[in-house]
Amino acid sequence: MKKIIVSVTNDLSTDQRVDKVCSTLQKEGYEIVLIGRKLKNSIPLKRSYNTKRIKLIFNKGFLFYAEFNFRLFFVLLFSKKDLLLSNDLDTLLPNYLVSSIQKKKIIYDSHELFPEIPELVHKPFVKKCWTKLEAWILPKLKNTYTVCNSIADFYDKKYNTRFETILNLPNKKELKLGEFPFKTKGKKIIIYQGAVNIGRGLELMIDTMEFLENCIFVVIGYGDIYKELVKKVEIKNLSHRIHFLGKIPPSELHKITPLANLGLSIEEDLGLNYRFALPNKIFDYIQAEVPILVSNLPEMKMISINYNVGEIVRNRKPIELAKQIEGLVEKDFSDGLKKAKKELIWENQEEKLISIFNKSINV
Repeated sequence: MKKIIVSVTNDLSTDQRVDKVCSTLQKEGYEIVLIGRKLKNSIPLKRSYNTKRIKLIFNKGFLFYAEFNFRLFFVLLFSKKDLLLSNDLDTLLPNYLVSSIQKKKIIYDSHELFPEIPELVHKPFVKKCWTKLEAWILPKLKNTYTVCNSIADFYDKKYNTRFETILNLPNKKELKLGEFPFKTKGKKIIIYQGAVNIGRGLELMIDTMEFLENCIFVVIGYGDIYKELVKKVEIKNLSHRIHFLGKIPPSELHKITPLANLGLSIEEDLGLNYRFALPNKIFDYIQAEVPILVSNLPEMKMISINYNVGEIVRNRKPIELAKQIEGLVEKDFSDGLKKAKKELIWENQEEKLISIFNKSINV
C-alpha cells in the first residue's frame, strides 16, 4: 500500500477540503497520514485515516511559520512515505525540500493565491518573501491542482505551470435539520459561515442589519476580527438580531445551514486572492438548498448566474443592500438549487483527483 503524507498549517478540525481529499485517496487504497498543528482549543478528531498534530510554542506571525515549517521538515524527513501532498504555500517549502533530498514524488494543492491574501496587503516585505518562494518552487512542480479555473489560469500564465482544477465541493448529503440556540420564529435567517477575517463583507452586513428588522444574521466561524465584530454589534445594540456561533463541527453545521433563507459570500475585491475566490461555503449553501448572495467577482458570479441559485450584490451601500436582501429572501430559487445540488458535489470530482495521484505515483 502506497503511503501519502498530507500537510496543512491548520488544526485539521474544520478543513473539509483536505478531509475529503484524504478520504477519497484512502478509498482508492492509499495509506494516509494527515499532519497539522495542535491548538489549545483543538477538538478531538475521529477520522478513518491517521492524523498527527504538531504542538507549537508560537501560533502566529513569522515565528509560527518558521517553527511549523522547521518541525514539519523533520517529521517528513524521518517518516516513511511514497508521496507528499502539500496544501498551500505555507507548507510547500519543507515538502519540496524533503521531496528533493529523498527523491519522493510531490503534489501541490493551492487553496488560494497565498501571496495575495488581504492580510499581506500592508506587509510588502512579507508578501515579497512568499512570492519569491512561490516563484522558486512552483515552476519545478509537475503535479499541481487548485480550487478554480481563474487561479489555475493565473499560475499557468505566470509560471508556465499546468494546474488542474478540483472544485471544493461538498459531499452529496440528505438534508437534516437542527435548530438554532435562539428564537427565530417569523424571521428570515441570513447565514455566513467561514473565516471571520477582514474583507469578508461582515462589517458591511452588520451595518446593513440596521435596516433589516425582520431578519436575523448568523455568523458561524472564527477569525482575526471575531472579537472586534462582536463589540461592533454590541455598540450598535444589534445583539438580538446578529448572533455569533463561533466554530461548529461540520457534522453540526450541516444541520444548521439548511435552516437559513439566504447564504452570504460577499467578499470585497481586496486583490487577486479575493477576486478569484470560489469559497466552499457557496457550495455548502447550495447543497443545503439555500439561495446565495455573492459578490460581483468572476468565479462566484458564474455559479450564481449559470445555475440560477441567487443574486449578485448590486450595491454595497447598507441601505441599498438591505433593499436587495428584502426582495431576495422572498424569491423562489428551488429549481436551480435542486439542479445545482445534484451536479456540484465532491463525488463528481473524485475521478479527476484520483487520476492526478495515480499518474504521479506510477510515473
